[in-house]
Amino acid sequence: MVDLKSLTPDIRRLSDMKEVLYDQEWARTAEDRDLYYMYRAIEQGPEIRYDITVIPAQMLGSEFTKTKGHDHVGGYQEVYTILEGEAIFFFQKDSNDDGIVEDVVAIKAKKGAFVTVPIGYAHITINPGDQDLKLANWMDKDVKSDYKPILERKGGSYFYTTDGWIKNTNYKSVPELRFAEPEKSLPKDLSFLED
Repeated sequence: MVDLKSLTPDIRRLSDMKEVLYDQEWARTAEDRDLYYMYRAIEQGPEIRYDITVIPAQMLGSEFTKTKGHDHVGGYQEVYTILEGEAIFFFQKDSNDDGIVEDVVAIKAKKGAFVTVPIGYAHITINPGDQDLKLANWMDKDVKSDYKPILERKGGSYFYTTDGWIKNTNYKSVPELRFAEPEKSLPKDLSFLED
């Protein structure tokens, strides 16, 4: 296991996320604080890198803590595994920049499970539990993240709150949320992550 105490993470703060939160009333008066920690390129091969993200258990008003959300420029895939805690991986496929979403899926995963990000889907990771979430990912080392589509619509097409899933009204059309299961093992061949 990697000793994260010896590494310096990139930190996502509340001030970086306010525009994508459901509970805007809470966000207006909340004190700035760290929301999650990204330890990038802990290990790296010629094409693939290994990262760890830690998302402490906390609430963002009435919404469960989450990542900012992004898509991969160029259609790269990514594989996640849960090291500690539990996660909900939220994926959405937009038709283009017009606010019409073609597909939305949520996958709840516990320690030891694996989830592959589908090509062309923006993704957000949610910590729905009362314990810190630690997850690892493998991805192409040169992948670039695009936050613009999620930012423009002030969050993903659904928010996960204490009242359950709530549609984001900043989208023109959003299908019903569907649910899927995580994978039980890491794919043996990770070459699909490379360009």
